[in-house]
Amino acid sequence: MSLITPLALLAAAIVGPAIVAMYLLKLRREERTVSSTFLWQRMVRDVEANAPWQKLRRNLLLLLQLLLMLLLVFALARPYLAAQGISGRNLILIIDHSASMGATDEPPTRLHAARERAYQLIDQLPDGGRATVIAAGGRMEVPAAATSDRRELRRAVEQIQLSNGGGSDLSQALTLAAALAAREEDSEVAIISDGNVILPDNLRVPARVSYFPIGRDTENMAVSAIGLQPGTNGQTLFVQVANYGQAGATRRLDLYLDGAIFNAYNLTIEAGREQSLIIELPPQVEVVEARLNGADAMPADDRAFAVSPATEAATVRLVTAGNRFLETGLSLLPGLKVVSVPAATTTFTETVAQVPVTILDGVTPPELPPGNLLFINPLRSTAYFSVTGTIEFPQVRPASGEDPILRNVSLSEVSVLKAARIVPGNWGRVVVNSDGGPLLVVGEREGRRLAVLSFDLHESDLPLQIAFPLLLSNLMNFLAPGSGAEAAQLAPGQPLSRQVDAAITEVRVTRPDGRTVSSRSGEVQIQAGQAIYADTDALGVYTIEEFAGATLVGRHRYAVNLFAPGESRIATQRDLTIPQTSGASSTVSRERDSRQEFWRLVALIALIVLVVEWLVYQRNGLAYLRERWRQRTGDRQSPLRS
Repeated sequence: MSLITPLALLAAAIVGPAIVAMYLLKLRREERTVSSTFLWQRMVRDVEANAPWQKLRRNLLLLLQLLLMLLLVFALARPYLAAQGISGRNLILIIDHSASMGATDEPPTRLHAARERAYQLIDQLPDGGRATVIAAGGRMEVPAAATSDRRELRRAVEQIQLSNGGGSDLSQALTLAAALAAREEDSEVAIISDGNVILPDNLRVPARVSYFPIGRDTENMAVSAIGLQPGTNGQTLFVQVANYGQAGATRRLDLYLDGAIFNAYNLTIEAGREQSLIIELPPQVEVVEARLNGADAMPADDRAFAVSPATEAATVRLVTAGNRFLETGLSLLPGLKVVSVPAATTTFTETVAQVPVTILDGVTPPELPPGNLLFINPLRSTAYFSVTGTIEFPQVRPASGEDPILRNVSLSEVSVLKAARIVPGNWGRVVVNSDGGPLLVVGEREGRRLAVLSFDLHESDLPLQIAFPLLLSNLMNFLAPGSGAEAAQLAPGQPLSRQVDAAITEVRVTRPDGRTVSSRSGEVQIQAGQAIYADTDALGVYTIEEFAGATLVGRHRYAVNLFAPGESRIATQRDLTIPQTSGASSTVSRERDSRQEFWRLVALIALIVLVVEWLVYQRNGLAYLRERWRQRTGDRQSPLRS
């Protein structure tokens, strides 16, 4: 135990003798002449008051007042115990709420344990200290900013919910925390997570960073991939199960077709390996569920769904002067109907419903066609981006994170001769970067999905790599969801978007939990020929129904699965390497870092002693009042008895 303000103990040396001196002083009495003091024997002692001092007698009030004084002085000295936690006055609290925090090895979930740890850190804030709460991993949120109200902070922590989408990238949260810490002295950043996160490059935090790990289990198996492809006489199901644990394991995989059990397979998989199944299914099957029997620490990735792809192919308009690589790659993707038009075409009369996607290969018409767009090697600026020059021999560098556009895509051996230097707007996120600027940007603006590949395919070896058809397939899944090779597969949190005709008056979405939302209530938005539903964080099958008046025109299904190896690897990291301006990189919280003050408890005991002292001082008066009450009670009862 230590004291924050030990000089406060000097008050005891001053106040204590003063209290004792008050009991050494004799009472000064007024002199009066009386006939006799025979009946005042107890008062005879006061005759001795003619002298200024008297012998100190045993007195309960003196002891209580000295005890009260000592307790108050001790509270003013602010005693504390060293504990594991924080010590800064400006706390920036980052709580990981990504999918891996839904693991149940810390009952009921890791996120619940993270909330409890956050409450402890909030209680450790010194008086007048402030805190900012940031929910990171997935979509970043700031539920409380720079407040010293502990109830508000606790409410903000309690409101943080699990997010299945967005991965565990802490770059944005740590950048914000660094900016907040730079504005105020004595700041500290606390990260509560399982450590399976992506940290920013080239960031040095101007404050101490403490990491509080959550979780203890390491074993987890997951359904890591599933797909349903139509064939000549039926459909082919592909299922992959991965073991993300550190020991081999055996689980049973159950397959359900349209809700009915179909078959079961016993799988034994070594640590870090996966096992795949290819199964032929009847053509009429619409929904397949793969479910791992038994329990592990993370149930969210034990189930996955696949829906039968749409039978109607989506039309893709290809505006090009001739690109054999692109035409061949598109022709291999099922669910697409490719229509090539000359590069000199400047007028596009088809509606969004007729042609939902247009690829502009090396051309940029003055008036852009409607629908979703893929720009390849743009020659000039548009309303969505600017072209400011060229980049010679750019080094291909995938952006951090697990972007679904780069799923199963390896760009480590791709070389590019020259690329356009593009500056995208706020709508775009950089998927592939280089030292001179972004090479691939995707995003949405005003209901339109956009992708920009800044280099000519003929000036790179990308078309010769296995990454090319995979990247093209992922881009088509993004631009025309429900029509590509992995039809109707969405990542959690990815907006569900579908082209609709002008005749459609209502679009309904039935969620995995059975709740139905509609465009009439505004939860499903229809704009620019697209129906958009953004709340897709829940895992399962979403069903879209399109109505023209009261007539059901079309029904489509989409499956949302986790499929995030970074989230399924649940082994907790015990330290995070984050550079700090002090020169430290480790974020391990030490036992002596925090001060657990308990002056409030001492003050409460002092208050109790004060009440006892008052009762002792007023004991004669209290005895008199008690006697009066007894007498009144007796007077009231006497007439009743008589």
